Amino acid sequence: MGSLQALGKAHVTKGLGRLTHGIMSKGSGSYLEFTDGRKVLDFSCGIGVTGLGHCHPKVSQAAADQCMNLVHGQCSIAFHAPYLRLIEKLLPVMPHPSLDSFFFWNSGSEAVECSIKMARIITGRPNIICMQGGYHGRTYGAMAVTTSKTIYFEGNGALMPGTFKTPYPYWHQMGLPPTTPTADLTQAALYQLRLLLAQQSAPKDTAALIIETVLGEGGYVPAPPEFLRGLRQICDEHGILLIIDEVQCGFGRTGTWWAIEESGVKPDILLSAKGLANGFPLSAVISRTELTDKLKPGMLGGTYAGNAVSCAAAVAVAEAMQEEKVLSNVKARSAELFSSLNSLAKDPAISPYIVDVRGRGLMIGVEFASATFPVSPANAPPPIAKVASLVAQKCLEKGLLILTTSIYEVIRFIPTLNSTAEEIKEGYKIFADAVKEVIAENSK
Repeated sequence: MGSLQALGKAHVTKGLGRLTHGIMSKGSGSYLEFTDGRKVLDFSCGIGVTGLGHCHPKVSQAAADQCMNLVHGQCSIAFHAPYLRLIEKLLPVMPHPSLDSFFFWNSGSEAVECSIKMARIITGRPNIICMQGGYHGRTYGAMAVTTSKTIYFEGNGALMPGTFKTPYPYWHQMGLPPTTPTADLTQAALYQLRLLLAQQSAPKDTAALIIETVLGEGGYVPAPPEFLRGLRQICDEHGILLIIDEVQCGFGRTGTWWAIEESGVKPDILLSAKGLANGFPLSAVISRTELTDKLKPGMLGGTYAGNAVSCAAAVAVAEAMQEEKVLSNVKARSAELFSSLNSLAKDPAISPYIVDVRGRGLMIGVEFASATFPVSPANAPPPIAKVASLVAQKCLEKGLLILTTSIYEVIRFIPTLNSTAEEIKEGYKIFADAVKEVIAENSK
């Protein structure tokens, strides 16, 4: 395998970053194996993709069976059964019964591109409002509504025109203390949105507003339900479509089928991907027939859109989620993990370094004090530079694969949705030990 590793270093584009060296060889449930013999507990899930664990038997079998019948049934030629069966499985779990029109594509970025295109066609308006700190992908239109990090669009010059940014109610981005009341953050963010509509993008020119229900690459920050309801009200006032991006936070990740359910808000367009097919490339753009009937045949499509194998896998995912009572498990494991993380954050030796523990379900962010964007009290010890990366690397050395996120010092927990209590306990212990070691090695 050494020669294969060398080949990768020589010929895989430099534009693709990697967290660790080595070659992944096998995944099973919550664990990932490498050709060098390492076996790690995977709290990354391929960045929120393998929600039911690596190589879930039911899902893998459904895909294998489909491979022996029809691999590529092009969606613009005719229907294929897995596409339709997937719609049949999704209809009963929609966050609002009005969501009854489906288009399946390959990736989250493509779903975002499609939603922007649809919104402009349906409303006849050009402009799109997005959130500060949001991430929606690396393709051209998706880059234009992505503001979580400059690396995603650096060097591209002018991006897609007609995009406007408005604040997300996240205390750190607003330059406020972590203790700022949610109501104050919400009020300030909604005020800025109304200001944007009065100063920068007139409502009659604004097609849609796109938001992640839980910021992903922006720091694992849940949108307050009252903020989402405020967005719905403003959109309704002006005929603006509300696009809810649940590529990372949807399909059970937060303990309900969709994170938007907590607010009771009705999306005009709902986006899904990642965990939808547990590792097979698939995304969904879901809307209302009254809106999508304004599209002309041929406006949507794609060579591999709604691939038969991916759709068959997604049908199996939806069935397994119900058969295995996955949502109940998410809630139970979430309570355990939050309890442990909050206890760690209150440890007198640790508390000066952890400024926030937040999230929903099994989508949890732990934010450390930042040397670059400080928020710690004046009497707190100096923040540790790049502390989140140091903790993530220490975790990997100890057998836990976990990721950082955002421009801030945030570690994100994305374990499998069917994790056992023992796996959550194992992952937490490694994380807690890593945090303590990093603080001991770097504190002054």
